[in-house]
Amino acid sequence: MTVLIVGGSGFLGAELVRQAVSVDLHPVATFHSRPGDDRATWYHLDLRDPFRLETVLDTVAPAVVINAASGGADWAVTAEGGIRLAQAAADRSIRLVHVSSDAVFSGTGRDRYDESCLPDPLTPYGAAKAAAETAVRLLCPDTAAVARTSLIIGNGRSEHERLVHALADGSRQGALFTDDIRCPVHVTDLAAALWEITRSDDAGVFHLAGPDALSRYELGELIARRDGLDPARLPSARRSDTTLPGGLDVRLDSRTTQHKLRIRLRGAREFLSGNSPKLT
Repeated sequence: MTVLIVGGSGFLGAELVRQAVSVDLHPVATFHSRPGDDRATWYHLDLRDPFRLETVLDTVAPAVVINAASGGADWAVTAEGGIRLAQAAADRSIRLVHVSSDAVFSGTGRDRYDESCLPDPLTPYGAAKAAAETAVRLLCPDTAAVARTSLIIGNGRSEHERLVHALADGSRQGALFTDDIRCPVHVTDLAAALWEITRSDDAGVFHLAGPDALSRYELGELIARRDGLDPARLPSARRSDTTLPGGLDVRLDSRTTQHKLRIRLRGAREFLSGNSPKLT
């Protein structure tokens, strides 16, 4: 089975490629700026270019596409690109695993968000993600999986981890918010779960987040302690005291999805203690 990883040179995409290589698969992936692991086959792809997208799909002829591309709030990439990929996959009867985000939710009026909850985004990024995942579900209702996730943490390589180090050593100004709540997930757990879903025939919405709901400040403290930094050096603030948009308390409930998976999605308190991911 040929699987095409769109966005394979990004943080999550690189872990998907790494895990494929680790089990002696030869992954096929796309990049925008520069290719990654030289043990993969790489194709340049800009999701804003429909002709190039169709050329790559027709050349690779994948059975499954994992869309792990990260276009941020760029509507042309995240929304239109995701919609364009869903349409192309539907036209070719290609299974699509589309990675979405907890940013599709407002964080108001609910304690937790399970897989049945409909998007109500507050930010341009959340709106773009919501538009793309809605198109995926409508265009490929029986063959596509939408996988919503939360803050993705790695072994020092994620954006949040780099921010914690920069704030602790004073090389960057800013603060970690004490009222901005998410359910962080480790990139190795997330990638393993995505590979499980990819190998299955399951369609619909999946939530892939950790069980621990933490503020960005609490998460920063855990990262600092793991890395031998002084948590007291981390500046804190309340996002509700700023004009920054977006949901404050967005907790993905992943229990329904977790019951379907062999890989156990660890909470941040566990994976930041240095334990390895385990199968259930």
